[in-house]
Amino acid sequence: MLLYSNFVKKACLAFVMVVAITAVSCNHKKIKTHNFSSVSIYPIVSGDTVNIRTLELMSDNRIVAFSGGRGLYGTYDTQTNTLLTNTQTYDTLNLEFRATAHTASDFFMLSVANPALLYKTANEGGMQVVYKEEGEQVFYDSMKFWNDKEGIAVGDPIGGCASIIITRDGGNTWKKLTCDQLPEIQEGEAFFAASNTNIAVYGDDTWIASGGSRSAILYSPDKGKTWSLRTTPFVAGNEGAGIFSIDFYDDLNGFAVGGNFMEVEADTANKAITADGGKTWKVVGDNSGVGYKSCVQYVPNGNANELVALGKTGIVYSNNAGKTWKKLSDESFFTFRFVDDSTAYAAGYTSIAKLKFK
Repeated sequence: MLLYSNFVKKACLAFVMVVAITAVSCNHKKIKTHNFSSVSIYPIVSGDTVNIRTLELMSDNRIVAFSGGRGLYGTYDTQTNTLLTNTQTYDTLNLEFRATAHTASDFFMLSVANPALLYKTANEGGMQVVYKEEGEQVFYDSMKFWNDKEGIAVGDPIGGCASIIITRDGGNTWKKLTCDQLPEIQEGEAFFAASNTNIAVYGDDTWIASGGSRSAILYSPDKGKTWSLRTTPFVAGNEGAGIFSIDFYDDLNGFAVGGNFMEVEADTANKAITADGGKTWKVVGDNSGVGYKSCVQYVPNGNANELVALGKTGIVYSNNAGKTWKKLSDESFFTFRFVDDSTAYAAGYTSIAKLKFK
């Protein structure tokens, strides 16, 4: 099914239905080992250049909201199999969305490049700009909410520090942090807009992963009020290398993936683990056949041992905290999110798909 053969020319999307959105979280109560050996892929949207870069699971995981290239955004209802799509325009700009987030009442999407445009669900069901930033170096990469009132987005460095904007009023207004509030960024260090997962939040904790000339972690223990920087042994040294994605199972256990998107088969120092809340990181799983990956997620209820990562070089799975990996598919995706411990939704250059792990 080609995406635009089912294009819905409406100014108002299904976001008005999203009145009970809950953040995706893992329920750690029922711990078990899954030992996945395969993944079945069921395309929902497909086409030659769909180019979906980011997605959100909303309304108790019933709604998959997504956005991507050429201003495209939309929703997929997993219960009714209803797909709604639209195109966001702004003057004559060709908008590219690579960051999305949500609260219990609203959906947000943030464009890359100049000008950065942050859209929020409007009262009438459309989308409205709530933040705009102009400048030659402006490039925002990812966005998350800690709760229904407080959220954060990060962009590439300007003036020697990360571009970080924060809302404390449910996304109605956003304020940019000044450089004296943030650690200094190295020359050539930046952030990757590969999967909307170079920010991880858990409770009040926030981790932001960098790459380029240095692979480091910006950390805040108090929802973005104070910050420190922690170095990692992750691959770095050029504009294509670094940490592309991080995920935390709880406030202590986290995992990072990435590599070099210009050398996708390289498999050294491109996976790292922390067990102390990101204070220290240890490289794991070198030369285990993983290659460059743009997104990693802990398997829900997997006791911080089970991970799935994907990217241009396919889908892989580990059941021993990243020490060894099993390749499940050669299919390429940019990003994904788990619905439960064996079901996920993924998005990529050519499709949005449901993934069933077995």
